[in-house]
Formats: sequence, C-alpha cells, structure tokens
Amino acid sequence: MNRRSLRRWIRKDGMKALWFLAPSLIGFACFYIIPFIMGIYKSFTDGSLGGTFVGLDNYNEVLSSGSFHKASVNMLIFTGIGVPLVIALSLILALLLNRPLFMRNWLRTSFIMPLVVPVASVVMIWQILFDWNGTLNAWLHHFHKERIDWMQSDWSMSVVILMYLWKNIGYNMILFLAGLQSIPKDYYETARVEGAGRIRQLFHITLIYLTPTIFFVVLISIINSFKVFRETYLLAGDYPYDRIYMMQHYMNNMFSSLDIQKLTAAATLMVGFIVILVMGLLSVERRFRDNLE
Repeated sequence: MNRRSLRRWIRKDGMKALWFLAPSLIGFACFYIIPFIMGIYKSFTDGSLGGTFVGLDNYNEVLSSGSFHKASVNMLIFTGIGVPLVIALSLILALLLNRPLFMRNWLRTSFIMPLVVPVASVVMIWQILFDWNGTLNAWLHHFHKERIDWMQSDWSMSVVILMYLWKNIGYNMILFLAGLQSIPKDYYETARVEGAGRIRQLFHITLIYLTPTIFFVVLISIINSFKVFRETYLLAGDYPYDRIYMMQHYMNNMFSSLDIQKLTAAATLMVGFIVILVMGLLSVERRFRDNLE
C-alpha cells in the first residue's frame, strides 16, 4: 500500500472505523487512562487541599515502609511458586487430555467449572474446608491429630496457592489444548517413522511448537497472580496473617485511611513492575521466535 492509497483509505474507511470505535475508546479513556494519569499526578502531591507538589517524597515513604516490604516479598513468593506450578500442572493435564482417554470430555468440563462458579461460593467452600472447625480439622481430630489454624499460620500461603491453582488450571489447560491441537500431526508421524520416542517428540516437537502458547500462559498466569487479593481478602480480611499480606492489602488499607497519595504511589510502582515484567517476557518470546524461524 503506497502513501496515496493509504491516505485514501484513511479518508474513506478510517473515519468509519473511528466512529465505530469511538464509544469504546471514550469509555476506556474515561475509566482507565484518565484515572491512571490523575493517580500518577496524585502520587507526586501531598494531602493538602489542592495538592502541593512534593516530588518523590511519597515514593520514598512507600519504599521505606515495612508493610510495603512485607507485601512485596509475599507477592513475589506467591508468584514465584504459584505461576510455575500452575503452568506445569495445566500443561501435564493438557497433554493427558489431548489423548483418547475414558471420560475425557467430562474431565475437561470439570476443570473448567472453577471459571463459572461465583467467587463468594468458592470462598465459602474453602472456608468450610480450612476453618478451625472445618472439614480438614475434623478429619485430623478424627485421626487423633492436632488441629491446624490454616489461615493464621505458615500454612496460609499454601492455602492461597492451592486456591490459585484450583481456579486457574482449567483456563490454562484449555489454552494448552488449543496449542497442542494446532500442531500438525504429520510431524509426529514423521518422528515415529524415524524412530523418535515419546520423550524426544515432547521436547523436539511439542514444546518447541507450543512455545508461543507457553509464553502467553506465563503472561496470563503472572497477571492473575496479582489479582488474588479478592479471594485472600474474603478468606482472611483486611489484616491477614503476615505470610499472605499481599500488595493489594497494603493499597486497600491505604485507601481505608484515605492516604490517597501513598496508595497511588504504591499502585504506580506495582503497574511499573508489571509493565517491565511483561515487556521482558515479550522480548524473550520475540527473540525465541526469531531463532526458531
């Protein structure tokens, strides 16, 4: 397309497309872009009427806060454990369910169920399981074992990770299944003819051609790990056990005390970290794809 035809397309079809996109663009700007820009501005001001510019003072206070350090470390631990586990387990399930198994369709449906169950119902089930007088402690008591305060002990992180896995494995599995079914069967037939075993096929065919899907699932899993606050909040409240005090708890408590400046500073730092992480993943994926080609 030369420059003249491009200008003609912009005049003829570009304006039509812009009119159709306008409602969505206006809504996105009003509810996302403008509030985000206002939040960044607030993070550089104090709490006085009108807001006085204070530079990086709010960021310095947030970065020197013990609660912020605790929330950051817990978030990194949770993401560092939960994301590799959910990727590995969902990939294993996808590989199994991609084969002709008994009740395969029923198993696929069962793993998708957590996506459609309301969060309040999910949390209620987990509370029944992990409460002091819940199901698991009743079993422990039945076998003459000491009860465990699941949500007020070091076990709390394991409970939250288990909930994260239960909720996200099904969606990731569907993505992996779509990627697996897009790999041409001819590759596997050729590999079998040449004497390649299943392990060699897995590493030299499946994982290689599944790489774009793997990177996408990693990205989605990381983003979902930062959205675990809702379940944790409903399970443990505003001030949970130290091991599951997440970044969103810190920001929620700042909002409750109307400390908007520190809230926006923490939110900006969190968004900046996620953007850098996503850009890094996309860069690695692009280089890997170029090397593969």
